[in-house]
Amino acid sequence: MSRNVVVTGLGAVTPLGASVAEFRDGLFAGRCAIQEREYSADRFSLTLPVAPIDGLEDRIKELSPQLMRADRFSQLAALAAEEAAAQSGLEFDEALGARTACIIGTGIGGQSTFDNGYVSMLCRERRPHPLTILKVIPNAAASHLTIKYGVRGPAFAVSSACATGAHAIGVSAELIKSGAADVAFAGASEAILCYGALEAWKAMHILSDETCRPFSKNRKGLVIGEGAGVLVLEEEEHAKKRGADILCRLSGFGMNADGKDMINPDVNGAAGAMNLALKDISIDEPSRVYVNAHGTGTLLNDPTETKAIRSVFGSGADALAVSSTKSMHGHLLGAAGGIEAITAILALREGVVPPTVNYDEADPECDLDYVPNEAKKRDIAVALSNSFAFGGLNAVTAFEKV
Repeated sequence: MSRNVVVTGLGAVTPLGASVAEFRDGLFAGRCAIQEREYSADRFSLTLPVAPIDGLEDRIKELSPQLMRADRFSQLAALAAEEAAAQSGLEFDEALGARTACIIGTGIGGQSTFDNGYVSMLCRERRPHPLTILKVIPNAAASHLTIKYGVRGPAFAVSSACATGAHAIGVSAELIKSGAADVAFAGASEAILCYGALEAWKAMHILSDETCRPFSKNRKGLVIGEGAGVLVLEEEEHAKKRGADILCRLSGFGMNADGKDMINPDVNGAAGAMNLALKDISIDEPSRVYVNAHGTGTLLNDPTETKAIRSVFGSGADALAVSSTKSMHGHLLGAAGGIEAITAILALREGVVPPTVNYDEADPECDLDYVPNEAKKRDIAVALSNSFAFGGLNAVTAFEKV
């Protein structure tokens, strides 16, 4: 018998708000959380637009002593997981813990811990913090959650740059489908707003010097943000038997590799991942499909993704609603796929498509309906979330109403 996968919990910590409700309100209001900040390390500093999360100090102090000593990316994951677990209504006793997976990814891991360690050693001639390794390892967030909830099923980190969150969700779904688990924490976290990491990103010449304008002709690049998005996935019959509030069904997942270039995205790879995600889904009316685009605001990504969407949907592409919420919360790198899957689910459930803000000039190469600047109501039957990463790695999740 086929094992279907449903979503029973959502947790979000984002620049638009540190809960799903706050995030939802920011999305649908079209609020942009991008702001200019200065970051420094010893005698070095830089100022650039970023999308930070402020005001978490009191919530972090309420975490366990282990998590209070962890890197920020693990702390953000823990806060998101708390919300997702609470909404799911699951009680993680010994039996459920043995049947629960925990796949929490990150693109980079404990970058701020690395930054602080190098400054301490090279500028101040001090030894690294004794917990440095435990703070920086990419699996730290997943491991902390297994300890917190008594999870003893499959648990590990996924790291595939900007496709990380989507890969974590898709792999978790496959574990449930295969019978290896009945429940999974799935998502990703990222927190790299520190001098060293931002200087490295700036050196690539793909960061905007003002704001993020996906699909707009005058776009200047991406803006880095931070955050975490965690879903509780569950085998459908398991959820029904306990009377869970099922939010939606995870009906499709597609992943592949371009096999061509580390930086330049490929139309065929992106289109192939979307087709794989949609292979078991029947679409009668493209007007009822929402695509949460990867939409980074870079010169190469946006027209490539536009062509990929047209390749998949053909003439129906003109009826789609497509938007990039990175225009509001920035690019959360590894966490993007987790947060944007939540965005797709919110749009699906509420019948509202979040906008692409900061859009002010049409680009002939980007010729879809990007829902410019204001959210709009739309009866959505299928919501896709696209994640395309450096290295040519593609991952797409697809959600449907139950």
